[in-house]
Amino acid sequence: MKIAVAGGGPAGMYFSLLMKKHEPRHEITVYEQNPAGATYGWGVVFSDVALGFLKRADEAFFKKFTAGHERCDYMEVVHNGVHVQLRNNHFSRVARIELLRVLREECIEAGVEFVFDTRIDDVAQLGDADLIVAADGGKSALRTQFAGHFKPRFERRRNMFAWYGTRQLFHPVSLIFRQTEHGVFIAHSYQYSKDLSTFLIEVDPDTWRRAGLDTMSDEESRRYCEKVFQPELGSNGLLSNRSIWFSADIVSNEKWSHRNIVLLGDALRTVHFSLGSGTRMAMQDAIALHEAFSACGNDVPAAFDAFERARRTSSADFQEAAARSLDWYENVQDKMSMDPVSFAYDYMRRTGRVGHEDLRQRDPDFVARYEALTGVQAGASAH
Repeated sequence: MKIAVAGGGPAGMYFSLLMKKHEPRHEITVYEQNPAGATYGWGVVFSDVALGFLKRADEAFFKKFTAGHERCDYMEVVHNGVHVQLRNNHFSRVARIELLRVLREECIEAGVEFVFDTRIDDVAQLGDADLIVAADGGKSALRTQFAGHFKPRFERRRNMFAWYGTRQLFHPVSLIFRQTEHGVFIAHSYQYSKDLSTFLIEVDPDTWRRAGLDTMSDEESRRYCEKVFQPELGSNGLLSNRSIWFSADIVSNEKWSHRNIVLLGDALRTVHFSLGSGTRMAMQDAIALHEAFSACGNDVPAAFDAFERARRTSSADFQEAAARSLDWYENVQDKMSMDPVSFAYDYMRRTGRVGHEDLRQRDPDFVARYEALTGVQAGASAH
């Protein structure tokens, strides 16, 4: 088949790699709007579950991909300076630019072609491709071109975010909650290389305005946030890379494909970073779409149907969990009076997907501390 992929992110490139390795006769071209090697953002994080999917799909790529990852088997919830460790939460972290580099090099070695500095705004730019993969992000131009068919839905969430980096190394994935005179500031932080960590800051819009962040310059905002999180940042400051404040749109689509066009990754559905699963979902989409074509051959409509059957339910489940997580974060001010252990327990159960006994199996010492504090009886189902 002649395959055109709009978007050189994890979804588009991983699908291209799997397809080309499975059938070298495919003619696959990836069109990327940015220059080769350009990326924005800091690090990405994978759970052990996410890495399991990648290992099963392509073990050779998995070994190369994970060779330089930073790993940790616990996370921390930091409640007004008190650190609560949560064991057996395994995470692997890597720089986004490194993830894209490895994928790009593997694709090129397999024979995938790349066209950089080229934004695809119209499907006509892709000529007579048998298959067009719209993997061009949450603001997908190809999805917009056929919005009347895909019927995308956008939900604007209320909290404000800014992506920063720092040279302060947060070995575990750390969720930092700090009460200030203006409201609660939240940092999602984790080390992703030998010398850098991601530091994503989140505030509700009222706190954002009361603190004056709505009128500050980018530099003033960065310095203000450094002061808020100085106890955690120590002598290290925040590093900016297009670190402007934004609110998140949650995207879903009623239809996943149209003619020979299929949506993939963030163009198909966004999963909020409060679950840390966007890249995982994008690469799982790529695996499922590849498996659909492996089963259906070059029958594009049949492959699209198989792909949607395989992913529709898990996609909806993840978005539902993300909505619950977002609700928790947006109302965290009401929870700050909890003791740190109860707060961490509430955080871990925020999506409704993790039960009391699940937590006990994962970290019995933590659950024992919670039970001792709250009087919950061993073996009971806490709510």
